[in-house]
Amino acid sequence: MIRLPFARLSKELTLFDVYVISTGAMISTGFFLLPGLATASTGPSVVFAYLLAGLLIIPALLSQAELSTAMPRAGGAYYFLDRTLGPLVGTVGGVGTWFALVLKSAFGLIGMGAYLGLVLDVPIVPTAIGVTVLLAALNVAGSKESSGLLRVLVTTLLIILFVFILSGAVHLTQADATSPWRGPEPFMPGGIDGLLATVGLVFVSFGGLAKVASLAEEVKHPDRNIPLGMGLALGTVTVVYVAGVAIMVAALGTQTLSSSLTPVAAAAGAIFSWMPGRSGTWLTVAAAVTAFAAMANAGIMSASRYPLAMARDRLFPDGLAATGRRGTPVRSILLTCTLLVGALLILDVESVAKLASALLLLLFGLLNVAVIVMRESGIDSYDPAFRSPFYPWVQFIGVFAPLVLMAEMGWLPVLFTVGVTGASVGWYTYYARDRIGRDGAIFHVFERLGRRRFAGLDRELRDIMKEKGLRAEDPFDEVVAQAFVLDLPDPIGLDEAIHDASELLAQRVPVDAEALIEEFSSGIGHGGTAVAHGVALLHARPPNVEGSEMVLVRCNRGVVLDVGEEDFAREAGSARIRAVFFLVSGERDPGRHLRILAQLAGRVEDEQFMDEWLADRNEQELKETLLRDERFLSLTVATGTPTEQLVGLALRDLPMPDGSLVALIRRRGRQIVPRGRTVLQEGDRLTIIGDAVGLAQLMERYGDGAG
Repeated sequence: MIRLPFARLSKELTLFDVYVISTGAMISTGFFLLPGLATASTGPSVVFAYLLAGLLIIPALLSQAELSTAMPRAGGAYYFLDRTLGPLVGTVGGVGTWFALVLKSAFGLIGMGAYLGLVLDVPIVPTAIGVTVLLAALNVAGSKESSGLLRVLVTTLLIILFVFILSGAVHLTQADATSPWRGPEPFMPGGIDGLLATVGLVFVSFGGLAKVASLAEEVKHPDRNIPLGMGLALGTVTVVYVAGVAIMVAALGTQTLSSSLTPVAAAAGAIFSWMPGRSGTWLTVAAAVTAFAAMANAGIMSASRYPLAMARDRLFPDGLAATGRRGTPVRSILLTCTLLVGALLILDVESVAKLASALLLLLFGLLNVAVIVMRESGIDSYDPAFRSPFYPWVQFIGVFAPLVLMAEMGWLPVLFTVGVTGASVGWYTYYARDRIGRDGAIFHVFERLGRRRFAGLDRELRDIMKEKGLRAEDPFDEVVAQAFVLDLPDPIGLDEAIHDASELLAQRVPVDAEALIEEFSSGIGHGGTAVAHGVALLHARPPNVEGSEMVLVRCNRGVVLDVGEEDFAREAGSARIRAVFFLVSGERDPGRHLRILAQLAGRVEDEQFMDEWLADRNEQELKETLLRDERFLSLTVATGTPTEQLVGLALRDLPMPDGSLVALIRRRGRQIVPRGRTVLQEGDRLTIIGDAVGLAQLMERYGDGAG
């Protein structure tokens, strides 16, 4: 079947955006609406229930952060489950998460209507539907515009909540009332079962963490920003929930609190007694409306990425994968908002909370399973920048705890979860199964047991590595700068090129040339050699090798494919092979090895690469063609330019920024090895590698000598 093309979503979200999306998605219903319902179930121990829920979400946070940095794609949890446990489980997880986020957004919009009703005569449901329409239009306009609103909303919210908690603490120190934790009422009137059921109920308060994973494709530097932003958000929200709910319990007492749908406003009446008139109530309503708007907006933004991602994979109709003029998934947003309006019209408050919590518990349990599967799959291209600590014990807790909490929540959430699961299985069986042709990483685990695997996943993960690029610590530029170069004027057989490259590499790695020849040749025979655009990438990871070494081969008149591998020759096509790169790395860090290969592959795919490669005049220019533009600078030492002052200086005496070094020197037509005692002469051409800041300083200092 022909698959419709789709556009990647643009990377516009920063660390602060990740933080505010996560925080805005969590601080809303759990604080402004849910404490009353939760207190009715477990009394004064409701504070402990919130703390326990915040702790039990940590395994899911760690697993999501690991999966997000390995596979930053729209659809988040769906994409992770599909690629790890297969499309059937992916369909269940995708539909379940989509429904959960929609229900959580509906819960927030109901809360907004309830708080607005304290100061304005407005109906709850029609108001919520009107806000849904406005947020749908905002999300269609673009994720940057939507996240910009979130920044303002969440910053305002946190300021107001800080005032609430500080004022509440001051009020309680001055109050004469008996603390509910020291009164006659039992701490846990419902016992352990009641406490665990309440933990399951308030679990939805932390469900916002699921939203960031669905936006991973749109996050700048996801390796750093996703785990850090999620961690900061969870810490902030847990402190706010525990402190805020404790103040509500102390200020109102459990009986009053358990009967209120606007608990913060009720507590504000006592806490903000120092404010004139109804100022405290108005401030509370402003905070609540801000929180609910932020949560609903983040919910629509992230929930709409699930139909998008599933349509890309042909689990949903292809039309949902389309994006509008502003690069947003318009149809998916409209479908999500339609489902949201339906939930507002049909369900009551407590049902929405329980159903959303149950689906999120199922999702978070599956995500912990996904990490276990990916770790045990043995796929080298699974390369997360963040790895969950204490594996696999954290994941085991993350699988077991949701099952216990779901069992304590009652039959309705369990039956609803089973119903969503059954409907998803039916949809996959009768609609999607015949439209797709892939399996998950679970088959790589099976392969270790003697059963089949799905090679397409490895290719997809390698493509993701290419998009993500190198990490700051990857020595790509150093490896290129130190590489051997074979610049051959006459045609050469690939077999001979392998032999010559192996002889050179054997000078630097503790492996003899014959063993290297065998590894390179074996890679060709087993499909481990990439060839495209007139370039072949041969690589090996023999034991006992530290670091990485390369050989670059240029043959203007072409490399003859004489190794007898028909598949390799067919993959090369009609394009003449004029460049062959040999890379050798150790076994300890397969991720770094693959990232270097991915960087080479990405450079080769540049339309201008081969023209530049063939036009380069010498070894230095060949290497500069492969170096990243922002990581190297060329200077020519010449009289009459700022570089004149460098004549006669030894390299060790050069005023170089930290992290910068002279990697190559070309002098009178020949390459010389840069050493600390090397003295620079008139006409020397220097290739300097380093970070962007250091190179910018050198460019400013020696700009006229650059080129």
